[in-house]
Amino acid sequence: MPPNVLSIAFGLTGLGEAWNAARRVLTIGAVVPNVIFVLAGVAWLVLVIWYASQGGRRLLNDLRDPVQSPFTSIAVIVPMLLAGALASYAFSAGRVLVVIFLALTIALGAFLYGQWIVVEMSPDPAHPGYFVPTVAGGFLGATAAAEVHLHALAWAAFGVGVLAWALFGSTILTRLMFRGVLPAALVPTLAIEVAPPAVAGIAYFALTGGARTVIAYILGGYLVLMALVQLRFIPLYARLRFSLGLWAFTFSYATVATDALLWIAVSRVRAGAAYAVLILVLITALVAAIAARTIIAIWRGQLLSAPQ
Repeated sequence: MPPNVLSIAFGLTGLGEAWNAARRVLTIGAVVPNVIFVLAGVAWLVLVIWYASQGGRRLLNDLRDPVQSPFTSIAVIVPMLLAGALASYAFSAGRVLVVIFLALTIALGAFLYGQWIVVEMSPDPAHPGYFVPTVAGGFLGATAAAEVHLHALAWAAFGVGVLAWALFGSTILTRLMFRGVLPAALVPTLAIEVAPPAVAGIAYFALTGGARTVIAYILGGYLVLMALVQLRFIPLYARLRFSLGLWAFTFSYATVATDALLWIAVSRVRAGAAYAVLILVLITALVAAIAARTIIAIWRGQLLSAPQ
């Protein structure tokens, strides 16, 4: 079982965040996002237990693996996000869990950062998943900390995300542009390229209460650019066979949906409700389709035999 299977819980959490953001535009209750968060929590617990049952040696090997190591951080990022959602109903418990898992996220990100520096590595295995531990971890940590009113900690986490994005962004782009096309199993990670400006925008709105400042517009404009870049990848995506790697699409695109819904809410655009419904339908259909295909693969005993 590779650590990227944890992307299942990650994608479900992202879908729950999108539905939660839609409540600012649509008159919908908290039932649907809460159900999705519960499903994400159950999926996370089952997958973490399953992964841990392989023993510490497997974890150490994955932490050293240049392809799989970034995905190990999902194990601590998902409960951090779920703790932020929990805080709406049990604030103290949610706040404590956010702090614990944010600390674990930063600690694991720091370890992986150091690992990639001290171990001799070729640029070829690098992929956009390298954004997950520190870039996504920082921005998502900022959002979760802001939700539990730890604003100084949230800004510190936001700073981690910004600086890690600046450092890793150029490195990953250089690999993608000048070292050849990614192997088919890693092509879905190209979807992660759109995630940094999305999670940064979500975090900035959480920190500023939805302020439409120059920084918000810069992040929004770059998100539009990276979303358009995804269109060029469609021919590559169309040739993919089903694998666990397809779950990389779910959280990445769910963050785009969430940021778009937040923009609709703060901008109060005309026909905002119609746009919100369309966004929810599209992202829910995407996650549901990949989830259905995953269930079929599990039923057939093909989940882990497919290309990883």
